[in-house]
Amino acid sequence: MNTNSKNNNLRSDIREILNSENKKSSKESSPPKTVTVLSCLLSVQDNFHYIPDEAIEEIADFMDKTINDVWGVASFYTNFRFSPPGSYSLDICWGPTCHISGAQEILRGIHKKLGIDTETETKDGKISLGYSTCLGACAQAPVYAIDHHLIGNASVENIMDTIKELK
Repeated sequence: MNTNSKNNNLRSDIREILNSENKKSSKESSPPKTVTVLSCLLSVQDNFHYIPDEAIEEIADFMDKTINDVWGVASFYTNFRFSPPGSYSLDICWGPTCHISGAQEILRGIHKKLGIDTETETKDGKISLGYSTCLGACAQAPVYAIDHHLIGNASVENIMDTIKELK
């Protein structure tokens, strides 16, 4: 499939999501909820797990807004991602308990081992590294999660061992 065809399919999928968001809001509530730029962005991210560039343009068109209006909302919220996620998510807790238990040293070691220096995806697209302000398992600090599966008593070595086991 060529790039134009993929792009057209993606745009078509995005328009379908936006249209279903509009239909959903009119069916579910009385009086009908207002469809907003934010609700459109959330729907797109729920479906694609990130917001493709094309979605910004399609939402602007759908909502009769400018691309800058949509980008202003999208870039304001830190929970939106603008690149496809990796095959696996690795979240490292750096909340207070994990911090005093060595999370910063773990983050430095993981950055070095994965060849990245911030929250991002590895070059091979296998791992998306994220930082969490709390994973809710302070008694097992430091803590990390692979695809939302919590693992306590973290170290660079056991995190890398877990990553090696992933297919």
